[in-house]
Amino acid sequence: MSETIRVGAIGSGGNARGHMRRYDAMEGVELVAIADPSEAALKAAFEVVPGADELPTFANHKDMLKEVEMDAVMISTPHTLHYEQIMDAFAADLHILCEKPMVCNTTHAKRVIETWKKSGKVMCVSYQRHTTGAFRYCRERITSGELGKVLFINSLQSQAWYQSQVGGNTWRSQMKWSGGGQLNDSGSHLIDIVLWMTDLQPAEVFAYQDRLGSEVDILSAIDVKFDGGALCTFSVVGYQSWKGMFEETTIWLEKGQLAIRGNDVWEWGEETEKKIVSGDDLGRTWPPDANFFAAIRGEEQVQSTPQDALKVIQLSEAAWASAESGRPEPVAR
Repeated sequence: MSETIRVGAIGSGGNARGHMRRYDAMEGVELVAIADPSEAALKAAFEVVPGADELPTFANHKDMLKEVEMDAVMISTPHTLHYEQIMDAFAADLHILCEKPMVCNTTHAKRVIETWKKSGKVMCVSYQRHTTGAFRYCRERITSGELGKVLFINSLQSQAWYQSQVGGNTWRSQMKWSGGGQLNDSGSHLIDIVLWMTDLQPAEVFAYQDRLGSEVDILSAIDVKFDGGALCTFSVVGYQSWKGMFEETTIWLEKGQLAIRGNDVWEWGEETEKKIVSGDDLGRTWPPDANFFAAIRGEEQVQSTPQDALKVIQLSEAAWASAESGRPEPVAR
């Protein structure tokens, strides 16, 4: 690999353009090609990513992988395309940064992990809460054991997902491209971060979902029972009257309580009043892209791994199955 890490972008939609703009600001990283079948998406990238209009572009990612010398790829495409693109990138001997969800079913996730382990390559899944101070602080407090066992978790996410995605007839609102609704999209972050912070193994899920007349889930009420008895309620609310996003997670433990509120953490002990730990005091926050490139250089460990992504899709599949069957469903191991 050259001193500069050469990256090919698979996808040039809004999220991908965010990644590409970050690369433009990073030393030692060079965007060398873009693959996207959408001329409109490519044109949008040309308008916001410096120098993108001078790069080779391809309608098919396979052609880009064959024709352009690179060290890594960034994948940000419709969810159901991730699996093939990941496997093609491994076949081309490349490092991979993939947007969430990594893939849309457990079988594909296990195949990705098997291939990744054999490849010797770095793979990172873009769950950015793993590199965000508030969530890292809570993980450290929980896994240290100082607050005792986790007893109960409540995690909520709310946004106007229905209005923007179903109303806009985007690919995210179409099952063949998205693999699921808000639970498989932004809701994926909610499941991921709770599992990562607590290191708990979900055993059983009971879920209700409402598609509000669309192809995909919009509202999800999900109850989880973990090994050891801890309980969790996930509320994924994809319909609201305003355009912003609201999210909060509270964790009750034997000897304390943690609540993530924006960039801050509220913490209670057995005999202490609530203290607010400011986001400014919670340690380093950095993007998954920076972690990915540092891992390629051997400077850091990947913070969000394919194994983390496997846990997310295992729980999500159990939630979808429960909503369909009307009964509790086991979570695959």
